[in-house]
Amino acid sequence: MTRLERYIHPYWGFIFLTLLIKLLGAVTELMIPWLMEIMLDEKVPAGDTAAIYLYGGLMLLCALGCLGGNILANRMSAISSGRITKAIRHDLFERLQHLSARQMDELTVPSAESRLTSDTYNINQLLARLQRMGVRAPILLVGGGAMMLAMDATLALVLLALLPIIALVVYFVTKTSIPLYTRQQTVLDKVVRTVQENITGIRLIKALSKTDYEKQRFHAVNGELTQVDMKAGIVTAITNPTASLVLNLGLTLVVLIGAYRVNSGAIRSGVIVAFLQYFTMILNAMLGITRIFVMWSKGEASANRVADVLATPEDLTVLPAEASEDKAPHIEFRDVSFSYTGIGKNIDCLSFSLKRGQTLGILGPTGSGKSTILNLLLRLYDPDSGTVLIDGQDIRTIPYEELRKKFGVVFQNDFLTEGTVADNIRFFRELDADALTRAAEAAQASFIAEKGGMDAEVVVRGNNLSGGQKQRLLIARALAGDPEILILDDSSSALDYQTDAKLRRALRSGYRDTTTVLVAQRVSSLRHADLILVLQDGCVIGAGSHDDLMETCEEYRIIAQTQMGAEKEGA
Repeated sequence: MTRLERYIHPYWGFIFLTLLIKLLGAVTELMIPWLMEIMLDEKVPAGDTAAIYLYGGLMLLCALGCLGGNILANRMSAISSGRITKAIRHDLFERLQHLSARQMDELTVPSAESRLTSDTYNINQLLARLQRMGVRAPILLVGGGAMMLAMDATLALVLLALLPIIALVVYFVTKTSIPLYTRQQTVLDKVVRTVQENITGIRLIKALSKTDYEKQRFHAVNGELTQVDMKAGIVTAITNPTASLVLNLGLTLVVLIGAYRVNSGAIRSGVIVAFLQYFTMILNAMLGITRIFVMWSKGEASANRVADVLATPEDLTVLPAEASEDKAPHIEFRDVSFSYTGIGKNIDCLSFSLKRGQTLGILGPTGSGKSTILNLLLRLYDPDSGTVLIDGQDIRTIPYEELRKKFGVVFQNDFLTEGTVADNIRFFRELDADALTRAAEAAQASFIAEKGGMDAEVVVRGNNLSGGQKQRLLIARALAGDPEILILDDSSSALDYQTDAKLRRALRSGYRDTTTVLVAQRVSSLRHADLILVLQDGCVIGAGSHDDLMETCEEYRIIAQTQMGAEKEGA
């Protein structure tokens, strides 16, 4: 928890007041058995009715004060722990948003989700439990022992002799359980990932009759989580029964020894009654302390996982600005090479340039590096070597806000949010209705009017839209901001040929100054591009216009003839 101390520091005053109220409540609670002992041993035998009522009233006031103080302090602990957790969760979410794509690949999305949810919950529970029991339990333990020593040292030594046994058990449990809870959270990441994949691909799973396979896959990872949880549970379950056994044995000895000492006249019966009350307080305090250590094990493991993300260094830093080149291409790749894993190159020595308003088409088989070019252009990753430039300026020197505003993007696996059509096209940007309408018309999204206009509802993930309708809505979103550079990553695969042709014409006529980077599997979508790159295993095996590639690149010619027919190509 020391790694998250900066979040706790602003609330030290509030937490101190909470602990002070808990302290006063614990001291008040310790007074009740002492007052009862005086009443039973001195006032009752003397028949002093007024004193009996007085001491009874004092005991009642102590009980009410303890109750009220505990309720108030518990509410205050809930407020402070909630606010601290809120700040941690906010900063964790913000840090996750600023992680580079490479860092997110290493962290994984399921792990990010579990750190943002279950880990922050464990931290919240630890903070609340520490404030509720962190002062009260030790004070009851130490104060109860001190009061017992003051009443009768012989009986108190029975309890004090048992405490080291419990302390050893608590130490063992804490030492063993922290690694287990860390492992538990790691396995929980795998469970989240499995469930996420299943829900995302539920239609495909059902279509291919893989429901039983998915059940087995979930059963395996769920079984692994259960095993780790059981191991942690078995270890932590030792504390309460052991503490109860040891303290109850001590309680039995206190009763036996106390009875003997009462008969011998060494102590009075009121002391035994008070001892039993203090013993019960000490028993509950010890159980509370063991629960704190169990919660500490979970909270420490979760705090370390959260702190690891918060301490992740900035990966893609903005370099000092340099003077841009005069009359430079709008987009230029200079000898760019890149690898996701460091084993084999996903892009190797790629060079090309585009003037403003030109269109780049990228064609190639799966895994050839098409989407990698887009990732490098957007600076989701930095190249291992070479330079990516926009208007002659290295994109590593362009501030992120400025760089991102240049792009309109439709990714291969993009998403729609729950809301209206207008909400999805606008996507939290300040765009007027005319910009939305213009973008929708260019994207050939005529279905919007049929569904009720811009206020038509879009359900989660756009499940009330067809594949082609989703793609057109996503293209409208990309166009609505009037971008300098439009990136379309296989975004017309669900469109029929006629709609695809209309879309290309609309882009040429309405967005002449927009430079377009188009990834597609259809030659018909690329044939009018100013430059077409044919990729294979990260290397360019063909570059030029459609007519040039038909003459110089056999792979492109085979694809074109297969898709469009040799006769149509000749035309």
